Amino acid sequence: MPGPDVLREAERQLTVCNACRYCEGYCAVFPAMELRRAFGTGDIVYLANLCHDCRACYYACMYAPPHEFAVNIPQVLSDVRRQSYEQYTWPAALSRLFASIPLAAAVAAGAVAAVAGLALLLAGPGRLFAVHEGPGAFYRVIPYAAMLVPGLAAACYVVAVWGAGAARFWRETGDAMRAPVTPWGVLRALWDALALRYLRGGGPGCPYPRERPSHARGVLHGLVFYGFLSALASTTLAAVYQDLLGRLPPYPLTSAPVVLGGVGGLAMIAGTAGLIVAKGGSDRAPAGAGAAGADYAFLVTIGLAALTGMLTLALRATQAMGAMLTIHLGVVAALFVTAPYGKFVHAVYRLLALLRSRLEQEASLREDR
Repeated sequence: MPGPDVLREAERQLTVCNACRYCEGYCAVFPAMELRRAFGTGDIVYLANLCHDCRACYYACMYAPPHEFAVNIPQVLSDVRRQSYEQYTWPAALSRLFASIPLAAAVAAGAVAAVAGLALLLAGPGRLFAVHEGPGAFYRVIPYAAMLVPGLAAACYVVAVWGAGAARFWRETGDAMRAPVTPWGVLRALWDALALRYLRGGGPGCPYPRERPSHARGVLHGLVFYGFLSALASTTLAAVYQDLLGRLPPYPLTSAPVVLGGVGGLAMIAGTAGLIVAKGGSDRAPAGAGAAGADYAFLVTIGLAALTGMLTLALRATQAMGAMLTIHLGVVAALFVTAPYGKFVHAVYRLLALLRSRLEQEASLREDR
């Protein structure tokens, strides 16, 4: 549960915004806000996760600091959002990973070390630093079962934690307006997510990293988002090639899994690097307390996963392939281990918030007819 102080402050600022309504065209938060006359805890958590932190409202607001009303919606919703991640995770003891970047880094480093130790145990230095070519070359370093079983177990754990958090989020944020789920609402919410619709600042782009509107943040997010989807499609297609068609990796450079993985990897590297640079030079006034550390941790981890994957591809016919493959798998393991307890979870709650927004809009239109 977000702390009472931040909830009270969020309620105060949202009440001011709801009376003003100057920013209603910027994003989905303000139309959703206007459907409410009061803001309970569930409403505030929902609106916080609907916010994309584009900051257009902050720079447009006539009541922003140093005005006595001190309205700073991006900041207060960021604080609520981060605390909601901790609230909905499981087990509760691991929620400390959201707030403690050193602890999260230690857990990630432990995952990398565990994979490196496994590779040395199974392959030994001789095979680890030898040249391996032809079908099944990767599995001469780390056997297929040693990759598959821990990977599936980690994936199932991540999905279970996300699923439990999503169910609780949906239940606790739906008290005020119980809009029924419709196929059209689901499709429109998915489109909002895929199109990154609310990273446009109402049209000219987000005023990020500074006050001047720009589409740079939307483009960089798109590179990371679609790069990740491309890499996921590459992994899925590679599984089809191997398990259904009997074709073992590594695959030719012109094959669909390699092309999809290469395009996705390069996109993620460019996107994460750009977002890290932009965040480093961003205005701190509308930023939430403690949000930057989790953002950096997520960007660095997913960027390193992409970078080590591309290096494994580039070095796969050399003596460095075994070591690079081990490092890559270790970073991927770190990404899986920290996924339920880091910024990755924002994708789950933001998608659900977008869905609730669309369903509420549909219900409101039906009532107006």
